[in-house]
Amino acid sequence: MNVITFFLVGLTVHVVFFLSIFDIYFTSPLVHGMTPHATSLAPPARRLFLLVADGLRADSFFAPLPNGASRAQFLRSVIEEQGTWGVSHTRVPTESRPGHVAVIAGFYEDVSAVAKGWKENPVEFDSVFNESRNTWAWGSPDVVPIFTKGAHGDNIHGKAFGPEELNFASVDASRLDNWVITKFKSFLQTANSNPKLKAKLLEDKIIFFFNLMGIDTNGHAHRPKSHRYLDNIRVVDSHIADLVSVVDDFFGHDGKTAYVFTADHGMTDWGSHGAGHPSETLTPLVVWGAGVEKAHRVTEPQPYSDGFLKEWNLEHIRRVDVNQADITPLMASLIGVPFPLNSVGVLPHLYLNNSGRFKAESMYTNAMQILEQFKIKMAQKKDTTLSCLFIPFKPLTESKQAEFIHKVRTLILMEKYEEAISLCQTFMSQALEGLRYYHTYDRFFLGCCVVLGFVGWALYVSLVILKTHASLDRSARVFKKTVVIPSPTLMKLFIGVMVGMTVFLLIQRSPITYYVYCLLPIPLWYFVLKESGHLIDLIRSARSLPLWKCFGYFVLVACGIELLVVSFFHRSFLTVGLAALSLWPFLAGLFDNAKFRSLGWFVGCLFLAIFPLMPVVGRAPNTHLVSYAGLLTLISSACYLWSSRQRAPLHLSDRCQFAIQMVQVAVCAFIPFITHSSLQKHQGLPLLNQIISWTTLASSLLFPLLSSTRLFHRLLSIFLSFISTYLLLSNGSEALFPPALSWVMFVWINIEQEALIAEGAARRQELLSMDFSANIDIGQIRQLKLDDIRRSFYFVFFLITAFFGTGNIASINSFDPTSVYCFITVYKPYIMGALLMWKVFIPFIIVMCTFETIQVATQLSSRSLFLIVMVISDIMALHFFFMVQDYGSWLDIGTSISHYVIVMSMTIFLMVLSIITHIFTSKRLIPWGKRKLHFT
Repeated sequence: MNVITFFLVGLTVHVVFFLSIFDIYFTSPLVHGMTPHATSLAPPARRLFLLVADGLRADSFFAPLPNGASRAQFLRSVIEEQGTWGVSHTRVPTESRPGHVAVIAGFYEDVSAVAKGWKENPVEFDSVFNESRNTWAWGSPDVVPIFTKGAHGDNIHGKAFGPEELNFASVDASRLDNWVITKFKSFLQTANSNPKLKAKLLEDKIIFFFNLMGIDTNGHAHRPKSHRYLDNIRVVDSHIADLVSVVDDFFGHDGKTAYVFTADHGMTDWGSHGAGHPSETLTPLVVWGAGVEKAHRVTEPQPYSDGFLKEWNLEHIRRVDVNQADITPLMASLIGVPFPLNSVGVLPHLYLNNSGRFKAESMYTNAMQILEQFKIKMAQKKDTTLSCLFIPFKPLTESKQAEFIHKVRTLILMEKYEEAISLCQTFMSQALEGLRYYHTYDRFFLGCCVVLGFVGWALYVSLVILKTHASLDRSARVFKKTVVIPSPTLMKLFIGVMVGMTVFLLIQRSPITYYVYCLLPIPLWYFVLKESGHLIDLIRSARSLPLWKCFGYFVLVACGIELLVVSFFHRSFLTVGLAALSLWPFLAGLFDNAKFRSLGWFVGCLFLAIFPLMPVVGRAPNTHLVSYAGLLTLISSACYLWSSRQRAPLHLSDRCQFAIQMVQVAVCAFIPFITHSSLQKHQGLPLLNQIISWTTLASSLLFPLLSSTRLFHRLLSIFLSFISTYLLLSNGSEALFPPALSWVMFVWINIEQEALIAEGAARRQELLSMDFSANIDIGQIRQLKLDDIRRSFYFVFFLITAFFGTGNIASINSFDPTSVYCFITVYKPYIMGALLMWKVFIPFIIVMCTFETIQVATQLSSRSLFLIVMVISDIMALHFFFMVQDYGSWLDIGTSISHYVIVMSMTIFLMVLSIITHIFTSKRLIPWGKRKLHFT
């Protein structure tokens, strides 16, 4: 297999493994073809107002002021007198779209659906809006279109403010809430003069939806502890009090209006959301009006151990917590519409103030609606599974379903409503468990296929390394004896296995992706067995190898991989690893010949070790540190250029370019400070700052290609280009991370040359005279040695350090949105996300370029080192894949999946960026001198 073919096969394999996790764990839970179910009894309310305060935390809403008063006085009076309250528990990801879908449609949207479209409906689903006679909605352009576009019929009407209004630099985002309430009042005024519209409003089964974005926007811009966020809660409370008065006047105080107030998600102390911290998953729920149980005073302790009741001074009022999806059946029950077909929510009957029969019938309807989904899911899985292999969900067989229906109807007829409600709750719990059972029915089978593929690929790569890059005893006579199965027979055997697997999948009518996951391991294992003779070569060569040294390397690398895996969960373990790495020159005997470099490595690693101990987020912006980082970059760059001026003189064009880049760094070091000051004064983002920021970002990709291809000159140009952008994306101590990392990388390049001499290299070429684009003598490219395993592990370790040094990209709430304010302040999730990811990739690229340099300096084929790196990365990914199988909670599963995705993404990026890095280091748009490009 030639290099290009091997690269394409490796890329394909890793893309398949990357996508497999989504097909196994994030397939859509939705099924279609169910029959709608609605309670036959008259509902208590004719209309319902759903008020969603975007980004409102439960503690910020319920917690009293120091004087004992509430910042939401009207809703507090509702809690204590008129309605029922509780905490709504959301699920990860705690974003606006999944939160609103859970509240309004009653199911937890899968990640793949969110990835297909943020503002439009990527998948067809039912909601209380669809089931209502008419729904009117006002709010954000990121939320309202989710339910208005693609809706069945013309019963859903929505209006949204312009996307430019979502500006984090605005004076006060509470104006967004003012817009919603003002539009609603104007709507009622229009209805008074429009008989047709008013007639629609006076009908039953009507829903009004208010998406209140002010709190979320103020939280992102000023953080939840700020007075603007907390004052916005008062604004929302006053708007709701005014709204209730206006609604009562319009509908003549008919007592047929129900209100539901909640939030789609919370927010962390640093103004972000998306993960599973309690500040993000705990949101308030207050329900009052027609058909809602009034405040229930209690004297006995309530079954909640979180301490919130005492903290919020609500021990005397009954608290009824719900899962976020439970709000959907509650709304459907209050206005008498069919339960949404895809809802998995369980009706919280304690919120209802109605007859026992109504509660029991509503619970029974809820159970039938979930049972419909269970039946469809079971039928789908049964149709695509061989009858001899199909294993039904035993707790809910057809006979048990019939028994439940008969028993519940009998209890209702006998007016034993509490028993009927209890039985329905038990049944729904079993039905939901059955839904999960059939939804994950093929998970183990697919997981085994992926693991087989992983192991097969890792073994094949290891055999390729032994075959092409290791000095082993390759006796042809012995090798022939090691072939257990002749090649033609082996080929026929594996073709037979592939045909059998294909027939099996065809009979089961499996999706096309199943063919990929199941068939991919077969050719991989064919190549493994075909090349297995090289394992015998390794065994035969064992007598000539330093076994204790090999064993020591194996143990150290295994412990190092385990440390890297743990560091995904606890960043502080990177500090342990860096502290251990700092001792390498002393333990390897390099200190005597390279004292200054060894001390530089020691100090650099210890300084870099500080960053994983620092808080990821939650720090107050300190743009002075950004300026200091820029100053440090300028001083260190100037010192290097001055010290190397004699041994590596620069052309005039290169001196001019470095001068321009250093001026650019100086400007970028102060742009965050100026921008932050302007935003603090509510003057918005200065246009000049924005132009400089975007220009710097664009030029950072161009400047390195214009510089000299001499080793350190090209690396310095890359560093100056990317540090400029990094400074613009920083607002605190993280700006010091790239200079610290670059110093360690600089020392690593130098000290590796000393390590090469210690290994017995004949001569050493001067680093300053090396050129990325110069020809490399093929005769000087050497075979792999044990120390190359160490180099590859260092590379992976520094990649992980680059990823997690100042943040945790496994958690999307670990980045401060204020980092992008030099570029954009208007809410644009894709642009902001791309900028934050580029910030993550900058340290990654610095490490990549360093590794490319070490390959050139140590005269080793890049392919050989890259293969070792690939094996280490795949072992880590396989580790996380097994961890996913062991976890039970969705939060833990999601965390391990995100780590698996990161490692797989890193491996794929390594394969792609290896080419890009080579271009960045060896190509030049304006060549100087005569050079020939050489690709290793």
